[in-house]
Amino acid sequence: MKNCFVLSILVSVCSVLSAQTIMNMDSLLRLLPLAKKDTNTVTLYINIGQQYETDEPETAKKYYRMAGDLSKKIGYTKGVISFINNYTYILNMQGKYDSSLLLNQQAVELSKSSNDSLSLAKTLFNTGTSYRNLGEYESAVQYYEEGKQIFEKLGAEGIGAQGDDILQLLYYQMHQYYKGIEFGERSVSKFRKSNNPTMLGTSLTNLGLNYLSIKNFDKAISLFIEALEISKIIGDKNMEQSQYLNIGTVFLQKGDFEKMKLFMDKALVLSKELELRESELVATLGISYYYQFKKMYNLAEQYAIEALSLSYRFNLRIQRQKVFAHFSNLAYSMQDMKQGDYYEIQNVLLGDSILNETIQENTLKLEKKYETEEKISRINQLEADKRLQQLSIRQKNIFNYFLIAGSAILIIITLLSYRTYKQKQILQQQRIRGLETQQHLAATEAVLKGEEQERSRLAKDLHDGLGGMLSGIKYSFTTMKGNLLMTPENHQAFERSIDMLDSSIKEMRRVAHNMMPEALERFGLDTALKDFCNEINQSGALNINYQSIGLEGVLIDQTTAITLYRVVQELINNTMKHAKATTAIVQLTISQGQLSLTVEDNGIGFDTSILKVNKGAGWMNIQNRVEFLKGNLTSLQNKEKVLPFMLSC
Repeated sequence: MKNCFVLSILVSVCSVLSAQTIMNMDSLLRLLPLAKKDTNTVTLYINIGQQYETDEPETAKKYYRMAGDLSKKIGYTKGVISFINNYTYILNMQGKYDSSLLLNQQAVELSKSSNDSLSLAKTLFNTGTSYRNLGEYESAVQYYEEGKQIFEKLGAEGIGAQGDDILQLLYYQMHQYYKGIEFGERSVSKFRKSNNPTMLGTSLTNLGLNYLSIKNFDKAISLFIEALEISKIIGDKNMEQSQYLNIGTVFLQKGDFEKMKLFMDKALVLSKELELRESELVATLGISYYYQFKKMYNLAEQYAIEALSLSYRFNLRIQRQKVFAHFSNLAYSMQDMKQGDYYEIQNVLLGDSILNETIQENTLKLEKKYETEEKISRINQLEADKRLQQLSIRQKNIFNYFLIAGSAILIIITLLSYRTYKQKQILQQQRIRGLETQQHLAATEAVLKGEEQERSRLAKDLHDGLGGMLSGIKYSFTTMKGNLLMTPENHQAFERSIDMLDSSIKEMRRVAHNMMPEALERFGLDTALKDFCNEINQSGALNINYQSIGLEGVLIDQTTAITLYRVVQELINNTMKHAKATTAIVQLTISQGQLSLTVEDNGIGFDTSILKVNKGAGWMNIQNRVEFLKGNLTSLQNKEKVLPFMLSC
């Protein structure tokens, strides 16, 4: 079992506007009410943002934006550059590399226009970092080399150490680990002399990653531990959680699961606190590996499910592939060959998808580069031809330009007229479809509401009317029993009658409860679904695992709750009748305002193409309720087997 969970600290060179002594947070905040709208206030905003940078990155970004806005307002170019340098450092930590690249390119142009060599060198390095994070290593090397030449001319030793660290991380990402170690050792040596603990911790981490990649575990773990101690001294929680993950990864690769879990637990706590979702997923998956090793498969599966949920909620596709691989191994460990094969297929499909996207992206880059070179060559050729024949074709070109312009105008007018006509037709069709949809939904709503009202009325009539009558009859029979003289045979018959009456009362209550569950009206959808699944579990017909995510404090209106409850009822009933399943999962999730319902079982499944020809009443009920909620109903298939149903609205 091999899996490498490595998160490195990203390097960014940030400029400081002045040599002002760093003050504590309270002192800086007390200066704000007295600050004027000048360059000193820009510096103050930057310094406050740097205090929040590691623990509250969003707050730091707010102060950096304030510094940038004020700098633009008063025309302070150096302040704008400083805002970009600090702001893009956080964007890099958050993985927003495209936004970081755009801002860093703007900083390069501002530095060139202001003739500030030091700022230009720093912004070139930051732009190279953005390209490196995007995987465009050729562009990254170009910007690093250009910035390095400027730093060498200026004699900036500290920045030279940062340059070596950047190059070691670049070679790490290019899988040239020994080359990365060469620059990393040089960088660490320089930072030990410069008394810069933050940059020393970063360089130690990156060097540890290179040693880990060549399986030199002892050297890697010593570097990570030293970086961990530095992070605690300077209070850098982001660096601290990275070291916990890296150390945990070393122990995982060494097969020491007890020590691995100790560090993964600490990484999980910090990553949740800092809202570092990818780190949270990696730590969660590492803990799942621990419980798999301990053969505590239920706990291993719980943590794996949480890791998979994080991968979907935050679109972490690379990590999701690792989760699928782990799920497959876990299923095989539990002797569930069918689930193991399913997740192995999902792992391969996702890997192929990611590989195809990478190939497509690289192909587009090559095509774009080729087209650019071809255009430049063509332009040069045209210019040469133009110089040779300029006098003879000038008049002809002018005539052609007028002719082309006239034709283009005529074509544009025709296209605009045609487009206007088509848009009117499309709008009319959309209005018609909208009205039809509204009518259909209104009819569906009326039917569903009428159905639920009738269910509620019948449930109350059964419970209050027929239930009361049956209870009264039982009471009368029980009273009569003491006043009658009966033979033993009659006494047995009388007792059987009372037992049959008890069974009738229970059956009547069960029917009334199914028609309108009391828990749904009193406690809401989450409790009602939990009770429904527990009742099925107690009956022994099916083992259901019910999960709800994000429902704490969320109020779901009664109509939606009833509709979703009926959908679950129908799907579970179909599972028990037709699927030959032993276990099922019902999951209700609310995330970012979207409600998703998943019903999954381990049964034999069915061919969904049958529904296009022969739709049963139960399936029609499900579709009508989903359309009423304006939701989407999908089924995920593995060959001919339908695995889960997913409803999102």
